[in-house]
Amino acid sequence: MRFRERSRRTTGLGFGLLAVATLLWVWCGVLLTTPYEIDRAYSTDPVECEARLFTDDGTANEGASQDPCGDERDWPEALALLGLSVPVSVAGGVLLTTGLLGARVSEHAAELARLRELAARDKGETGA
Repeated sequence: MRFRERSRRTTGLGFGLLAVATLLWVWCGVLLTTPYEIDRAYSTDPVECEARLFTDDGTANEGASQDPCGDERDWPEALALLGLSVPVSVAGGVLLTTGLLGARVSEHAAELARLRELAARDKGETGA
């Protein structure tokens, strides 16, 4: 029973890590596909900028530009989210697989023990 409980906990932890990886992917998608606003120091009005993924303008990685949005349009934050999601999703997948496999093996072993007990009981009844 403890083995099965540990397998259930491992499966739950795997699901949890996969949920966190999914949230990281969704967050990255939101960062890349939604427009955003930036505040300028010399003006009280914010500047509306296009989504990072759907623009043809430059980015902060290309150096200084005349476009204030281009200076704020950086990719490292989005790529960091994707990079962080990889080990989280791998760990979640491994834990989920391990937990599910452990539960299945435990159920299989219990079924084999039940069948052996049934066969021993039937053998004992026919031999008596």
